[in-house]
Amino acid sequence: MKVLVIVPAYNEEQNILKTIRDIQKSGPESIQYLVINDCSTDKTKSVLRKAEANYLDLPINLGIGGGVQTGYRYALEYGYDIAIQFDGDGQHDAQYLQDLIAPIERGEADVVIGSRFLEKEGFQSTGLRRLGINFLSGLIHLLCGVKVRDVTSGMRAVNRSMIERFAADYAQDYPEPEAILAAGLAGAKIVEVPVQMRERQGGVSSINPVRSVYYMIKVSLALILFRLMYGREAKNDQ
Repeated sequence: MKVLVIVPAYNEEQNILKTIRDIQKSGPESIQYLVINDCSTDKTKSVLRKAEANYLDLPINLGIGGGVQTGYRYALEYGYDIAIQFDGDGQHDAQYLQDLIAPIERGEADVVIGSRFLEKEGFQSTGLRRLGINFLSGLIHLLCGVKVRDVTSGMRAVNRSMIERFAADYAQDYPEPEAILAAGLAGAKIVEVPVQMRERQGGVSSINPVRSVYYMIKVSLALILFRLMYGREAKNDQ
């Protein structure tokens, strides 16, 4: 199958080349990657250009959702069978890329999530964030009947049908949990595979304790609103 690794990047000058090299060294030989430079204000674009990396340079900042959707549109346009979201900050480990691809290749899944919490090894995030993730996991299960433990994991693979869906419509503000809810409501088969993640390898995370609480509240409201709107649209289609 033709596989594309989508690497969204915003101000990742310290990490992006390490991420690319990890994909090239540890990922399957057949896969290709594409960095989506989301209008970075640091030297990310210069680093990518000097390295002659494969990248798209967005003219305006679209945020994580818009950046990833750009990758899905690229994957759709150029005929990829599988698309993998892979963070550019060094937290994801490319040795698990084949594990993400395998269930899709076997026809066992439409969406595969790389989960930190199945074997509880590697970097597990902070206690406060894990509490929030557990809450969102329960909320998503309540809203669509799908149980995913690591709902905020940005390491995930989707098949061609989901590429088509996400290229047309992808959550912008809270894409990871909202994409799981959207896939679950659409009847997609979602599975998790165990992965280990690292702490951020450089730069500064935008998430702090206050923002973690703020994020959990806002994403919870967004998920509930999404479910209500989905139900209304489904009713109107009948």
